[in-house]
Amino acid sequence: MNQLLVHAGNTPTELIAYCEDNNILVEAYSPIAHGKILNNPDVAAMADRYGVSVPQLCIRYTLQLGTVSLPKTANPDHMRSNAQLDFEITDDDMDTLRTLRARDYGEHSVFPVYSGK
Repeated sequence: MNQLLVHAGNTPTELIAYCEDNNILVEAYSPIAHGKILNNPDVAAMADRYGVSVPQLCIRYTLQLGTVSLPKTANPDHMRSNAQLDFEITDDDMDTLRTLRARDYGEHSVFPVYSGK
């Protein structure tokens, strides 16, 4: 298993493909981009079209990439909602999320794993 930072806006497709080719399971941590993706109006509009929340869309995205999604919450309501993923993202929308380049982690941007340093 390889635990990677994977979310809409940060999709290391080559590394995910390498892991898949070598039978390495990818665990996607921070699928909701530390919550900063909640502020993205394009992602919010896409989630609205599916009738789901932004976190649900983001978690489903990582699952459809073939990863194990690891969302973090201590809120029981969010835990229940995060598990309600009985929808499928279209190929076109997956491409849109895959190529999204919004990587603002707010206060967490100072940490090397998020800043790219």
